[in-house]
Amino acid sequence: MNTVTGACKDGILEIALAGHIDSTNSADVESKINDLLDGRENTPILLKARDLEYISSAGLRVLLHLKKRNPDLKIVDVSTDIYEILDMTGFTQMMDVKKALREVSVEGCKMIGRGANGTLYRIDQDNVVKVYNNANALEDIQHEREVARLALILGIPTAISYDVVRVGDSYGSVFELLNARSFSSILASEPEKMDWCVKEFVKVLKKIHGTEVPDGKLPDMRETVLSWADLVKGFLPEKQGEKLLSLIREIPYNNHMIHGDFHTQNVMVQGDDILLIDMETLAVGHPVFELGFMFNAFTGFSELDHRVILDFQGFDFETSQIFFHKVMKEYLETGDEEWIRSVVDKARIIGYTRLMRREIHRHGLETEEGKAKVEFWKKALGELLEKTETLMFDRNELDIEADVVNLPHVLEFVEKRLTAADCPLKARMQITVAVEEIFVNIAHYAYAPNKGRARVRVEISDEPIVVTVTFIDKGVPYDPLKKQDPDVTLPAAQRAIGGLGIFLVKKSMDDVTYEYRDGQNILSLKKNLK
Repeated sequence: MNTVTGACKDGILEIALAGHIDSTNSADVESKINDLLDGRENTPILLKARDLEYISSAGLRVLLHLKKRNPDLKIVDVSTDIYEILDMTGFTQMMDVKKALREVSVEGCKMIGRGANGTLYRIDQDNVVKVYNNANALEDIQHEREVARLALILGIPTAISYDVVRVGDSYGSVFELLNARSFSSILASEPEKMDWCVKEFVKVLKKIHGTEVPDGKLPDMRETVLSWADLVKGFLPEKQGEKLLSLIREIPYNNHMIHGDFHTQNVMVQGDDILLIDMETLAVGHPVFELGFMFNAFTGFSELDHRVILDFQGFDFETSQIFFHKVMKEYLETGDEEWIRSVVDKARIIGYTRLMRREIHRHGLETEEGKAKVEFWKKALGELLEKTETLMFDRNELDIEADVVNLPHVLEFVEKRLTAADCPLKARMQITVAVEEIFVNIAHYAYAPNKGRARVRVEISDEPIVVTVTFIDKGVPYDPLKKQDPDVTLPAAQRAIGGLGIFLVKKSMDDVTYEYRDGQNILSLKKNLK
């Protein structure tokens, strides 16, 4: 006995085949299919063959006729026996044929992680399954597997799915994750391990952001965020909407990787290894986009209802705030709270833009609760846009008030980068002394009697290894290199007070340059390490 049933879903004609298709009934099967196609000649066709038990050459001819009429024909849920026949006769080369997937139940299974597009369950001691929110997730699964492989090739610690399964009405990817735990579960059950989690979390984040991706392999996140901002601008005052778009447009193309959904549910610990999951959001772009999404994960989604974070991450709002602040401090490698706050404010602009777009896209403005959320984010965005001139920042640059009390922050910032570059002790001391002399000079004289800010940038090049420390301030124009060097041959009684600082800098560095450009003093120190 055979049955042919069909229905249109999302513009696709889904036809289910069951039983046998042979020489005795192939004409009847083809007639029923043609009846379903009547008036839908240009409609894509998906043949669902889960219940198809037998097919002969007569049945294959039916498929061939259908393929000729509908070149985009796809066949899914094909049993192993039927697939072998299709493969043997070359049908798998002519059309898109997918084998039936084994079924997995997550009833009673422990939920161990959750991301934007799915939930992770442990199905046995060795394996977990990610169940997708989208019931038609096969294309999403294929995309995620492809980008996960790319990430692994590029050196990112990634869990790779080894099987695709059916889970109820949806699909899932199966991973071998023996005794793996998410960072969320560790923070929730072992709060004393927070500092360890912060360091490992940031270590992976820096690894991602330091990875260059070949052009065209991943989407450009800037284009995605621009599309969000284009929608959101219609709900902001005109000047604010235009400024939002302008700030995003000014972010240059960046071929470094961003995860796109980097939070503690998506970072797993397996033994001594740290592994990432939920890789379908991988993209390229400036780190500010990543930080904006991280802000939402730890604050934005739960800012108006602190219970959300407990349901989503498994720990309370206070824990999320402490963790996020520690992460930003570790990521930016500074204790300067004003600089941290400045970068977080840039991230908030991205985060609130995404939240507004999400709520509007989901028809939130049709409810009072949704209207209140959009109004909150709109107000916050407006305040941030008023005081923000750029969304860009550089982890190798510190923006700090030019005050001698901030010298320890500046030295810590520089020394961390020198340590990471294995800078020899003698060169490190020389650079540190030079940095102190220049920063103190800016703090005392650049803005006197007022206060202002200074930027300190550290760049380390390879082959040869050269450390460049650049100081930028908007104080009064001043070229310290024009100052005459002191005569160090004179006895103490005849020596003038002062002038030794700049002299030390010039003598200990391999190159010192100054220029006044665009209303800024720019002084660069270079030290060759090899």
